[in-house]
Amino acid sequence: MVFPERFADLPAATWPRLRALLDVPTKASETINMTIGEPRHAFPAFVGDILAANLQGFAKYPDNNGVPALLEAIGGFLHRRYGVDVPPSQILTLNGTREGLYNAAMALCPEQKNGKPIILSPNPFYPVYAVAALSVSAEPVYVPATAETGHLPDFSALPHDVLDRTALAYICSPANPQGAVADETYWRDLIVLAEKYDFKVLADECYSEIYRDTPPPGALQIAHQMGADPECVVIFHSLSKRSNLPGLRSGFCAGGPESIARLRQLRAFAGAPLPEPLQAIAASVWNDEAHVVENRALYHRKYEIADDILGYIPGYQSPQAGFFLWLPTDDGEQAAVRLWQETGVRVLPGAYLSRAVNGENPGKNYIRVAMVAPTQEMQRGLTLIRDCLYD
Repeated sequence: MVFPERFADLPAATWPRLRALLDVPTKASETINMTIGEPRHAFPAFVGDILAANLQGFAKYPDNNGVPALLEAIGGFLHRRYGVDVPPSQILTLNGTREGLYNAAMALCPEQKNGKPIILSPNPFYPVYAVAALSVSAEPVYVPATAETGHLPDFSALPHDVLDRTALAYICSPANPQGAVADETYWRDLIVLAEKYDFKVLADECYSEIYRDTPPPGALQIAHQMGADPECVVIFHSLSKRSNLPGLRSGFCAGGPESIARLRQLRAFAGAPLPEPLQAIAASVWNDEAHVVENRALYHRKYEIADDILGYIPGYQSPQAGFFLWLPTDDGEQAAVRLWQETGVRVLPGAYLSRAVNGENPGKNYIRVAMVAPTQEMQRGLTLIRDCLYD
């Protein structure tokens, strides 16, 4: 099989690249993995009972778009959280948000837009954004999300000829990896820009329920308040982080009727719907907020611990939301190797989440640290990072 030429521009896959980098011995007697954002807090206790009560659902093909109870539960979440009323026809359940973020480019990117279409991505970025752009033969444009821009991409600074060809713009808020939050002004400015240049905002909001004090505003929420074109924004959410259920593979997208209809049409041919017993679990979890409050309190304590241990480091920025630390270093790869060899702590070089543009990689001088381990283990890992890299 010939690898499609358009994928020649694709960065090396993150995790194989990391395994190769850290394929060296460590002096440590025990290791701490702080690389992947896989939540390790407890998921809701009622999950097992819901599964047991719905086992017969495995005997049938699942509903492709989502069973009514799940669509209603998601609609209830959107109403409680953002004050928006979204009908079931404008919601599509997903087998994890990655499926939806990828398929959105397939379903929504035109073949031409003033020439070859452009798909915008923050830089650093979640790798599926780049893969999706290349899969539809669009031109990916990586927009710096650095300290100078508040760790969010400044799409408005792009040249008019780029914006004229833009079909889709991926944006993650709260941001992975930096923990920055797009405020109401940011969303308003982006939505105005999208309407002016006729592109869609694909808002990856899977970290939206992990925050300090003030709930991050959502793209659909602000679009509704503005009276914007409902086709301007598609949002993506997940139970992986909100409810500590990464293995459930349950998420959703919501947006304008035309956008969701096109995504549903693609799903009918190429999707992998969630089995109905798991949809029953997802409906119960979206309907429950008590466990989300408890989970958020655990992360509050982790923010405090991180600030106490690392707050004195020049350039340290405490995350506004999410569960990653974006720590400055002289060289992210060298720092990751040194940490592994000397302490047994595994972290992710920031360059593995970003792309060099004009010779500059915005992640090169950072490491990403996931604060998902039990609190004491995380505290030990952060202390080892401090003592190894910053003392």
